[in-house]
Amino acid sequence: MTSGLDSTLAMLGDRIGGGVTVVRDYGSDVRPIDAYASELNQVWTNLIDNALDAMDGAGTLRLTVRADGDAVAVSIADTGPGMSPQVAERAFDAFFSTKDVGKGTGLGLDIARRIVVERHGGTITIDSRPGATALHVRLPRSGVAAGS
Repeated sequence: MTSGLDSTLAMLGDRIGGGVTVVRDYGSDVRPIDAYASELNQVWTNLIDNALDAMDGAGTLRLTVRADGDAVAVSIADTGPGMSPQVAERAFDAFFSTKDVGKGTGLGLDIARRIVVERHGGTITIDSRPGATALHVRLPRSGVAAGS
């Protein structure tokens, strides 16, 4: 799990720049889960990329990974301006975007939701207020969703 997050950070290194502080808070009790690792890397890429966009070159990106009962909980948080409740409510809708035309497709969070919920049987939620937005992913330890 953490290696996928670290790979994503390395891939997006040019976007992180000197104005963003990355804080890794990885629990020592997190065991590997049965998952489609490459698909989860796509989730991490979408979530981290959105967090970096929100901070516009300055702030703190915090990645937290914890064991959570029969699951693993991953949180990707930023210190950007936050989302209004109306935006957060629609954030996982296909083609919904707050980015300027040509800057985003509105598919990143929809794809992330599909991978987490439909492929892995997990959950993905948003907790947002000005200066503190976190996307929380919870993935069951017992493997991918039935029928995937």
